[in-house]
Amino acid sequence: MSLIVPAHRQYRVVTEKDVPMTTRDGATLYADIVRPDVPGRFPVLLSRTPYGKSGSTDPNGPNTFFARYGYVSVTQDCRGRFASEGNYDTIFQEAADGYDAVEWAARLPWSDGRVGTTGQSYLGLTQYLIACNDPMPPSLRVMAPVSASSDYHQSWIYHTGGASLWGWMVPYAIFKGRDTLRRAGREDLVERVMSYVDGEYAQIRQTAKGLNFTTPLTAEWFAHLPIKDWGDLLAETAPYFAEHIAHADDGPYWHRANVNRHARSISVPMLHVTSWYDIFAEGGPNAYRSIKDHSEHAVARDGQRLIIGPWGHLLPYSVPSSRGAGDIDFGDEALIDLNRILLRWFDHWLKDADNGIMDEPPVSVFTLGENRWQSLADWPPPTMRAVRWYLHSDGEAATANGDGVLSMLPPGDEAHDAFTYDPADPVPSMGGNNLIIDMGVQDQRPVEERPDVLVFTSEPMTRPMEITGPVTVELWASSSAVDTDFTAKLVDVRPDGYAMNLLDGIIRARYRDSAETPELMEPGRPYRFTIDLWATSNVFLPGHRIRVEISSSNFPRFDRNLNTGAAFGEGTSGVVARQQIFHDRDRPSAVVLPVIPR
Repeated sequence: MSLIVPAHRQYRVVTEKDVPMTTRDGATLYADIVRPDVPGRFPVLLSRTPYGKSGSTDPNGPNTFFARYGYVSVTQDCRGRFASEGNYDTIFQEAADGYDAVEWAARLPWSDGRVGTTGQSYLGLTQYLIACNDPMPPSLRVMAPVSASSDYHQSWIYHTGGASLWGWMVPYAIFKGRDTLRRAGREDLVERVMSYVDGEYAQIRQTAKGLNFTTPLTAEWFAHLPIKDWGDLLAETAPYFAEHIAHADDGPYWHRANVNRHARSISVPMLHVTSWYDIFAEGGPNAYRSIKDHSEHAVARDGQRLIIGPWGHLLPYSVPSSRGAGDIDFGDEALIDLNRILLRWFDHWLKDADNGIMDEPPVSVFTLGENRWQSLADWPPPTMRAVRWYLHSDGEAATANGDGVLSMLPPGDEAHDAFTYDPADPVPSMGGNNLIIDMGVQDQRPVEERPDVLVFTSEPMTRPMEITGPVTVELWASSSAVDTDFTAKLVDVRPDGYAMNLLDGIIRARYRDSAETPELMEPGRPYRFTIDLWATSNVFLPGHRIRVEISSSNFPRFDRNLNTGAAFGEGTSGVVARQQIFHDRDRPSAVVLPVIPR
């Protein structure tokens, strides 16, 4: 990745505050604009935010940075947020409003008619939702969504596999709801809503593991049942929340906010940026692949680019960092200045700069273990080989002290493993692709001491083994319940025993065959489950071991399955389930690793 900034003119800037725009249905949305302080017209970079545009004119911020290099930087408050009119309906409102904002921005007196979009997190969501218009806005030429999902059922409200992203759903709704209450004159509700969260509420909080976004619930409120009560508890704070709970199944409700389902009509180049420990890490890689495979527009197919860094959700999108993902420091190689990378991207597509960016490999990923960037010809890597590492034991794989083994040798006649999953005593979350609760790398040894966690570990590596690409677990299992969850975690065990989590995932049994059409299980019958762990790039160094953990909970990252078969949000109590994990000749369970030949 080149960080060279073109040696073109820099400008003094001027700020325009509260510039109005009228949507197609008559709502007025307001934007702050930072632009070059000279006569003339320039390309526009549009960002749309639910967090308040007041910081967008920071002289040290990205909007001012781009304006100094000859862009009109526009930051608009989303509908129903801060200065803008209307009622806030998260996610879905951003498609039409985003379309209108692009065409309005193209007509601004300082605009040359060409518009690009930029921004991270929800500001990435507002970009991806513009791409769900068919056709897309004609004035839109390029996009750069950072750190956002491309399927809002698969990694925003719910998660691949069907469980909800419980660790962040309610705290995030409360965080945004404070402005909703203020606008409605319901300051009297703020104290009550604040009683649900653990500690002083702040947008960015400092934890023992570094920076994180806002404040989690108390343990009592994380565990509250039934979950549907939150629809009533947040009726004024987040009026949309009850509807999200009511739509646990994927389907048309969510399809309208699924970039991958709209890939055919996407007509602009995109630079997707994400990171291995981001809560929305599926977004960039999946959108990149979907658009390249399905867009009807050659400029979009050929114009997809992807960067995947090593961090969590917050950094280094504003500040270059080698940290931002729990315990680990990724070293000086991790330090990038994303604004300078984006400047080259926008210069090429909005100023016709011949800067060579489209001659470079389309994919850049940071490889853990060796802590280095590498360029790839595509995603997933064309050189990747899917290699199965099989689960083995004599039936005593519980805990890291058990007899669970991981190897490339297929199983023969082996005893199955069993454990008890009690929803009242779930396996606690320890890092991972989180937001609000602790994110990133943590030592997994404490959870590997639990009897409801099966642990399968390889022999130490004798030479480096790189995996780069998607990872899945093929699991044969049965349960005494009609519905339950199975979880999997991929771990890199260092020679000193530190168990570094790389990936985790979950499958809700009712969604084993379809995210849209749930089907309960027959108790005691073995089923084959596929657990999507998303993707990583990691080198298992000599002396390190590969480890897979299997269990049935990861709380509060995911909500607890109560094992009753009740609809999501309805259950008031759970039942204990007896789980059986099979790994024999006829039912081989394995982790499928994307091995890169060396």
